[in-house]
Amino acid sequence: METPLSNSGNPPPKTVHRAPLALSGLDFKLLKVFKAVVEAGGFSAAQNELNVGLAAISKQISDLEIRIGMRLCTRGREGFHLTEEGRLVYQASIDLFASVDNFRDRLSSAQNELIGDLGVGVIDNTITDANSPLVAALRKINEESPKVRFQLQASQLDEVERGVVEGRLVAGIVPVYQKREEFDYFPLYEERSYVYCAVGHPLFAMPEADMGSNVLLDFECINHRYAIHRDKLNFARYDSFSASATQVEAVALLVKTGRFVGFLPEHYAATLVAQGQFRAVRPDLINIVTPFNLILRHNTVRSPLVKAFAQALGVDLKASV
Repeated sequence: METPLSNSGNPPPKTVHRAPLALSGLDFKLLKVFKAVVEAGGFSAAQNELNVGLAAISKQISDLEIRIGMRLCTRGREGFHLTEEGRLVYQASIDLFASVDNFRDRLSSAQNELIGDLGVGVIDNTITDANSPLVAALRKINEESPKVRFQLQASQLDEVERGVVEGRLVAGIVPVYQKREEFDYFPLYEERSYVYCAVGHPLFAMPEADMGSNVLLDFECINHRYAIHRDKLNFARYDSFSASATQVEAVALLVKTGRFVGFLPEHYAATLVAQGQFRAVRPDLINIVTPFNLILRHNTVRSPLVKAFAQALGVDLKASV
């Protein structure tokens, strides 16, 4: 039986105690570079964001790995991948810079002046929606607080939600198909969508009097992978969704082939309709309304900048739904 003394001839393995990293200005710079590389998806993709060459980025990441004593990522022929330590450092860097922004917000609040970064995520192809208050809100913030730096990201719904959850974005303006417990939701406006067909499709030249509410049952429809609208099944069979798309413009491209029909926001399709390329199919009978909300991460402190942005959007932060 082994006793505490039976290995007395073999000294126990040494435990390495690494001194806590004292962050310097250089460390902040290197962490910003690392954060940018992760969010860009790799060294090459981060060059435009950082405005430096590939060799410089590689050296800065290597310097950071040496300073903190961790391997943060793999890079090479197999692509860019974070290690477990890299994921930890990335999330910690998000928290770190969020704390810095919060500190800066408090100082600016004491000075009655807003400064800092306003990271907002929006859905692609909403620029034509006159109901959206975003442009007016950004203009108001810029006029009243010119030291605020905008970081606007237009992407798919899941990317915007992920950005808000991870803290890379402070807010998102998104369509709401189903609510998630990670967010607080604040109503902004509604978007109406109709079914469209294009030149060459059998429905394009069909008299409206010959179309009923079940007119789509005989035609191939586009499945919108970014929109979970169960109301669509009121108008079309599930097995008729023979094509799929992940963005509004992708839906429009498929419709334009003249082979499919698909739901598109009225504001987006208006120009194509005016040009005689698209036609709405029985808009009086077949349409869907989607609410757009401001989303903020649940149970987080609202900085003065976030409060000012919400106010510029016409949102009452006490009225979460």
